[in-house]
Amino acid sequence: MQALLLDFLKVTEAAAIASKPWVGSGDKIAADEAATSAMREELNRLKMSGTVVIGEGEIDEAPMLYIGEKVGIGTGPAVDIAVDPIEGTTPIVNGQRNAITVIAAAERGSLLHAPDMYMKKLAVGSKAKGKIDIEAPLEDNLHTLAKALDKPMDQLNILIQDRPRHREYINRIRNCGANVLLFNDGDVIYATATCMEELDIDMFLGIGGAPEGVLGAVAARCLGGEMQAKLMPRNSEEIQRCLQMGIVNPEQALTHQQLVNTDNCIFAATGITANLFLNGIKTVNGNYITHSILVNGKDKQLRYVESTYPILTTA
Repeated sequence: MQALLLDFLKVTEAAAIASKPWVGSGDKIAADEAATSAMREELNRLKMSGTVVIGEGEIDEAPMLYIGEKVGIGTGPAVDIAVDPIEGTTPIVNGQRNAITVIAAAERGSLLHAPDMYMKKLAVGSKAKGKIDIEAPLEDNLHTLAKALDKPMDQLNILIQDRPRHREYINRIRNCGANVLLFNDGDVIYATATCMEELDIDMFLGIGGAPEGVLGAVAARCLGGEMQAKLMPRNSEEIQRCLQMGIVNPEQALTHQQLVNTDNCIFAATGITANLFLNGIKTVNGNYITHSILVNGKDKQLRYVESTYPILTTA
């Protein structure tokens, strides 16, 4: 896996660059197709036997990077792949912040095969690892967090997506005296941010997509933090999908180990537009300059990488 570290970085860089022309375009489909095609092309150059376990959808709804698709040249390590060619299609086509391209990878059989449905997620950094409990009352988690971080309650910063479904959480957090920091899009970004001490983000909480939850869980594991989760199937059809994907009890709380059960994992993300910790792609003197993070679970070392690529023009 470690031999593939820089290769996975090139995958996210390629997808981000392919999507760059669509920033501000209003065309989500074209932007996603460009990023997905570039990501798939790069993945198929890698010396690995990869399987997409988190992707663009089921085989009948996604022509590329569908769940179960084999990628790589077929030799080398057996790898599970989780991808989001564009996390934040709305921000990218509106020319707003918080659009990134993301990949996570781990040795075969290590990632939760999460169906595309809602998932409740709770993430913290390394100092609060082992202290949280997604099944406990929110107020208990906040007090435990404050103690673990040696912070007064009124200095805790809790990230939560600005959605009506989170209104109760927001009110309860504020009633405890902690600070709520709202965001609109990109929960992989914000789950990851809890593990970067310099950002002063203490907890990420919310209900969002399960595939993004697995990506965030890999990032948190690579950075020494913790994520817990709970699938939230809304009907019998979604329950059946969980069972088909090997999740015997769809409504059980999921530990970090159940989301990603190895340290032999990699997380890479490249900014398309700027966010909390990444710059967007810049155009300078006929070149694209990309800004990425790259981290693996073995050494827990976070790398910020800036790369330069010539802008290719067609005749």
